[in-house]
Amino acid sequence: MDLTWNEFERTDMRVGTIIEVNDFPEARKPAYQLTIDFGAEIGIRKSSAQITKRYQKEDLVNRQIVAVVNFPRKQIAKFMSECLVLGAVGEEGDVILLAPDFKIENGLRIS
Repeated sequence: MDLTWNEFERTDMRVGTIIEVNDFPEARKPAYQLTIDFGAEIGIRKSSAQITKRYQKEDLVNRQIVAVVNFPRKQIAKFMSECLVLGAVGEEGDVILLAPDFKIENGLRIS
């Protein structure tokens, strides 16, 4: 089903920098808890991400990512996810994070 241009424009995708990564042992599938800085306008948001197959915690800190920031909050186990980190999903279910090629300002909108 095709989206209209107006529907697409309602999706607020922004660049953010991961500032903290924690294990998420309560998750049904292996995941990390991420704390992400989206700049002054949006602030700090948390998300869980099933990215443990390709990424180590220490490699994620200070990494920029792309996320949807205007979805409703979602309870995952005892954790409240406040945004959706975007990535390409491989055949094995491993996720490759979407990210800008260059270091840019946190909070910039994806269009």
